[in-house]
Formats: sequence, structure tokens, C-alpha cells
Amino acid sequence: MKLAHRIFLGLALVIAVLVLLVVALSSARLKSELASSEVQRLTREARFVAAQWATAPNADALANSAGAALDHRVTLIDSTGRVIGDSEFDGPALALLQDHSTRPEVIAARRGDTGVSRRSSVSRGDDEIYVAVPGPDGGVARVSMSTGQLAGIVRRARNDVLLSGAIALAVALLIATAIARRVTRPIVELRDVARAVAGGDLSRRPVLASGDEVGELGNAVREMADQLSGRLEALEEEEELLLAALESLHEGVVAVDARRHVVRLNESARRILGVRDTVPFSATRLSHHPVIHRALEEALSGGRPEPSEIAIGTRIVAVTARPLHGGGALLALLDLTELRRLEAVRRDFVANVSHELKTPLTVIGGFAETLVSDDVPQPQRAQFAEAIRSNAERMRRIVDDLLDLSRIESGGWRPLPEIVDVRAIAEDVLNAVRSEGRNAGITFSMELAPDAPAVFADPTALRQILMNLVSNAARHTSVGGTVAVFTRADGEGTWIGVRDTGIGIAAEHLPRIFERFYRVDAARSREGGGTGLGLSIVRHLVEAHGGRVSAESRVGVGTSISTFFPALERSAGSA
Repeated sequence: MKLAHRIFLGLALVIAVLVLLVVALSSARLKSELASSEVQRLTREARFVAAQWATAPNADALANSAGAALDHRVTLIDSTGRVIGDSEFDGPALALLQDHSTRPEVIAARRGDTGVSRRSSVSRGDDEIYVAVPGPDGGVARVSMSTGQLAGIVRRARNDVLLSGAIALAVALLIATAIARRVTRPIVELRDVARAVAGGDLSRRPVLASGDEVGELGNAVREMADQLSGRLEALEEEEELLLAALESLHEGVVAVDARRHVVRLNESARRILGVRDTVPFSATRLSHHPVIHRALEEALSGGRPEPSEIAIGTRIVAVTARPLHGGGALLALLDLTELRRLEAVRRDFVANVSHELKTPLTVIGGFAETLVSDDVPQPQRAQFAEAIRSNAERMRRIVDDLLDLSRIESGGWRPLPEIVDVRAIAEDVLNAVRSEGRNAGITFSMELAPDAPAVFADPTALRQILMNLVSNAARHTSVGGTVAVFTRADGEGTWIGVRDTGIGIAAEHLPRIFERFYRVDAARSREGGGTGLGLSIVRHLVEAHGGRVSAESRVGVGTSISTFFPALERSAGSA
């Protein structure tokens, strides 16, 4: 058995014996002292009750009130031994009580002494201490209490002693532990530090300060732990930096070890490949695309496959694989989807602009060459000049619209919204196009809702929006048709739109009518002088206000294009 264990057991045994002796002696002494003290107190209480009895008209009422005040049982016995008052019995129960003239304490009280006895109580079922004193007219006043109260006090005292002993035992054990540790602490400390360092906890250090061999061993262990900790911290910082850089890349990066297990991949790679597995996992679960598998196999074999471009779902991805020293491979995935989309948009835009400008340039060039000839009759010269002027004007409108659209999209223009009267701006717009519409037999009108007479918008932008919508509606409305500007209140803002009874738009064209240069009927739009940019400008102007656009149409019935402008409070909140 170890020394520390012997110290523990010895101290525990000594303290346990002492505690038991103290408990036994103190319990007996305390029990005796408490009984004597309670007898004296009961004697005083009985004499007080006897004094009150001399002037009380009702003995039972006195017993009840005295018992409630003293919290003890009070009994009043007449000279014949009959109970005439008891704090625990009333009425018929009082009359059924036994004759008390033979009770020891009553006999002693009748002799003029203070009677004290202790016996089991039939009514309470436990031991009682009875104290009786002489009362008026030969009667006896008795006060009693249960010994259970004294036993509770003794029990609590014994528990306190036991608790004190337990505390003393705990303190002794702590002292023994301190002594044992003082003896074995240096070796145990070195053992624990060595185990911690071996387990990877490099923060542990021995705190030995002795100058002996154990202290030198502690210094050596401390230096070893310091060196290991410094190297590990440098490696962790480098790994965190590498991981942060890897996760910040838009390019997907996948690291595969020599066993063909994926050991590292960043979030971009997970997004491109749709992988959610926890590393490590087999490289065969990366993707089912054959190009990726071939690139990985070639890189794992030490080769350098050529970069390739593949389609993964709706994404266009550039795939590059490179071998790693010591085995394994690194797979790089670059998402080119947005780049290719922008390239397609750029190509379409250039093609559309070229196409839109080519027609008027061809007309201008052709008529200009014709006018160079001196034999062109004067009426035809005027006709050719007018054609040149109208096509030049069309080119100017296209260039102006392109400049406006570029300025809006680049953020060079910001709306300055205010409360605008819709009717005033709508009348200006309708007056500007009414003469042309009257020649085509088109009727213009306004259908402004009473609860939507105004809108929170930039006045210039609103005028341009309505002008584009009304002009567009007039171009696609036949003779006898109608074009109406309408408003509609919404809980969050106001809808302003234009509806017509024109040729309508097929359902497959509706999602694209707000794209630049998109025309449902290109020939009709060009004949009417449209540039193909009006609805695109409308959409960008409305979105700059924080609003949105929508279109409804039926072929042969007409079209309704609506723009939504947020209310003043909502616009201020979003700003």
C-alpha cells in the first residue's frame, strides 16, 4: 500500500472514532440539559396559566387560548380530578377524558408541589413531559409537550457534529493529499507534462524550480515543449492562411492524395460539382464527367493534361489538373458561365447595333450617291433628301437611346424623386403624340384612379417612361384603336401603365420584350421609327426607382405594360 493511502486511511479512522465519541457524549448530555430546561419552562408556563385561571370565567376557553399562545397542551383539572379544560379537546371529547386524579403529576400538585412526569401519551402516540402546579379551589393546571421536539433538537445537533466531523475529515484528507503531492509532485508533474506533449497538448509546461537533477530534467522538457509549440503554431498559421486563400478563390480547387481520396476542396469546387460529402472521400464521387476522370487519372500518373472546357449542368467549366510531389493531384475548376454569357451578350449587342445602324447608313449612302448625279429630277431630289434626313434622325435616336441606356446602367444617372402629378405629365406626353395618332385614327385617353393621382418619381424619368410606352403603343395600334394611360393604387406604391388595343404580343415573346433591340415585329417597329431600346430604357429607369415592370398581352386584343413605383415611405426606407 502506498504511503499516501496509509495516511488517508489513518487520518480517516482517527477522525471517525473521535466524531463517534463526540456524538455519543454530546447527544446524552444535550438530551439531559434540554429536558431540564424544558421542565423549568413548562413550570413557568403552568404557574402563569394557574394565575390566569383564578380570574377566568371559563376554564375551557382559558385552556384553548393559553394552549394557542404557548404552543403547548394546557389542561385544567378540578379538585375531583375531572378535566374541565383542555386545549386539544372540546365539547363531547372533553367529557370523555379519563379521571386525572391518579396521575403522578396531579397527585404531586395537590400536595402543593410541582408535579413532573414523563410517559406515553394516548392522544398523541409518543412520549410527553407533563408539569402540573396547584390551581385555585384545589384544582391543578398542567402544561405538557412532546419529547419529539427535544429529539429533533438532539438529532439536529448530532447531524451538525457529524457534518463537522465530515468537514474535518475532508480537511484532513486535503492536508494528507498536499503532503503526498509535496513528496511525489515533481515526478508526477513531469510524467503528466510528457504525456500531454505526446498527446498533442503543447501548452503544458513543468513548473519545477529546484536545482537538482529533477529540476534539470524539467528544464529540458520545458525547452522541448517550447520548440515543438513554436513549430506547430507556425504550421497552423500557414495552414490557416492557405485555407483562407483557398476559400476566397472563385476557382474550385480539389486536392486528391495518392490513394485517390479527396482530402481538400474549397466551397467553389463544392458549388461547381454539387458535392456535399465530408472529406476524405473517394475521388470517383467527385463527378461522373469523363473529362474530369481522365484529367485526374493522367495527373495522378504524373502527367500534365491539357486544360479543357466542359459543361456541367448549366455551367461552363474550365478543367485543369496537375500532379503533386509525392503522389496525388490538384484539380482546378474555373466557372466560365458568366464570362461566356457576357461574351454572348456583347456579341449580340454589337451585332444588334451594327444591324440597326447598317440599314439607315445603307439608305443614306444609296440616296447620297444618287443625288451626286446631276440628272435627278427636282421632285426626286427632295424625296431622297427627306429619306436621308429621316434615316439620319433615326440614327440619332438610336445613338441617344444607347447613350441614355449606358448612362443609366453604369450608375451615372440617379433619380431625384418627388411627388409628381401624373395627369400633368400624361397630358404633355399625349399632346406630343396626339397629332400623329390622330392621323392614324388612334384615340388617346387617361384612366387615372382617384386614389392614385400622383406618384413619387423623378419627373424627367417619368416623362421619358410614358413617352416610350405611349409611342410604342401607338406604333403597334391599328386604325381606330385606343391608347390609354392608367394608374392604380397599391398598398406599397402606385402602378402607372399604358394599355392599347393593338396587335398584341405572343406569349413566347413577353419575357424578352424588355431586352435591348428585341423586337416582336422588326419590320413594323422600324417602319414606325422605333429603335428597339425604348422598353429596355423603361425597365432600367423604373428599377432605378426601386420599382419593377410587368407586361400582359393577347394577340389581336392588345397589350398592357405597367410600371410600379414604391411609395415615399418605402423608398426612403430602402434608401
